[in-house]
Amino acid sequence: MSPHTFTLPPSAIAFKTLTLLLGGLITYLSYRAYRRTGSPALRALAIGFGLVTMGSLLAGVTNVLLHDISIGVSLAIESGLTAAGFAVIVYSLYTQG
Repeated sequence: MSPHTFTLPPSAIAFKTLTLLLGGLITYLSYRAYRRTGSPALRALAIGFGLVTMGSLLAGVTNVLLHDISIGVSLAIESGLTAAGFAVIVYSLYTQG
């Protein structure tokens, strides 16, 4: 076993899975609301939540499948997409008013 191997505890995997499920549901419901109303703010909200959820997914995928990538890179991917998603969510809420 490599000295650089990092194993996630089962509780972290459970929370990541819950994050993906809930984030996916929020994204789906936001998108449905956008399709029903045609509101650009709701479209931006769905995109923002999608980015946050995608960040969590990509961090897990890169950590599990790409063993050559460090945990720091996985964290950077997740943090970058989370920040971008929150920026889009703020934009969607700002343009609503």
